[in-house]
Amino acid sequence: MFALFSQYPTFMVFLAFAIAVALVILLMPAWIRVLTRKHIGQQVRADGPESHLVKQGTPTMGGVVMLVAVCVSVVVTGGASAEVLVLLVATLLTGLLGLIDDASKVVKERSLGLTPKAKLVGQFLIATAFTLVAVNLLGVAPTLDIPFVCNLDLGVLTTTVFGISIPWLYLAFVDVLLVGMCNAVNLTDGLDGLAAGTVMIVMLVMAAIGFRTGSLGPALFAASLAGACVGFLWYNSFPADIFMGDTGSLALGMALGCLAVLTKTEFLVLIIGGLFVAEALSVMIQVFYYKKTKKRIFLMAPLHHHFEKKGWSETKVVVRFWIVSGFLAATGFFVYFVQSLLGAV
Repeated sequence: MFALFSQYPTFMVFLAFAIAVALVILLMPAWIRVLTRKHIGQQVRADGPESHLVKQGTPTMGGVVMLVAVCVSVVVTGGASAEVLVLLVATLLTGLLGLIDDASKVVKERSLGLTPKAKLVGQFLIATAFTLVAVNLLGVAPTLDIPFVCNLDLGVLTTTVFGISIPWLYLAFVDVLLVGMCNAVNLTDGLDGLAAGTVMIVMLVMAAIGFRTGSLGPALFAASLAGACVGFLWYNSFPADIFMGDTGSLALGMALGCLAVLTKTEFLVLIIGGLFVAEALSVMIQVFYYKKTKKRIFLMAPLHHHFEKKGWSETKVVVRFWIVSGFLAATGFFVYFVQSLLGAV
């Protein structure tokens, strides 16, 4: 039936968004009941804000339903192109890694699941495989476009092994970008509605970029992710009935990084997803400074906990971070749009 609308790409993007919203809203209650019955709940970090102790035992792994909704939405709207299949595989594999981590936390009844090393190794393997497929099969150029400055050729050091081109500099950059985004979104997922709301905003911008570049598949994929986040917010808004867990947050971070690669916005995504970058940097700065001085720069890291410690309510932090994320995403899109217009002149 939807094939009738295939000649209307704008409608298809909105349809992908709407289907993902509806599926998550419809399926999540049953998933919450299953998790509650199985006593699969969030393990709250002992050194976190005291106000978060009431979240102990709240169902987690909501990311499972989100990913199912994204898959169905993309397939139904006809976005199962080679680009989308690669995006889906990378996202689902990362979600599987997060699911194993979430399950480990539940079994061990502690806030830490897989070891950091195990998670990083898994993320780097997925990122490396995605990058090599993107370059060799999807024709992604191993370049880095810095708007209004230059276009760096990161393919100058390329070797071919068994017919597979390996652009070492570009591979290293994208690996760091994708793994960084994975963990940045994961760190942002610390308050009710924070990660889902900010990812939704960012994905809407990525959908717009994909649409403008004529890449309908990535646009449908980004719109589906945005829709899944909106549907999830119905149950994740304060006080949350369920958390997305690492299943959702790691997958969403990987999806964002992969979309940046396919739309050639690897540099701009650092602005569009600037809030995630700030959250990750706050942790890195805090750890580095504490090791050197035994003092803390922030009252608590990641950054959203710092403002909680300053007396902001959880909802105030979340809404204000949404606003900041919206401003950064809009700024990134503005830069992209202006550059594309000037390039067309």
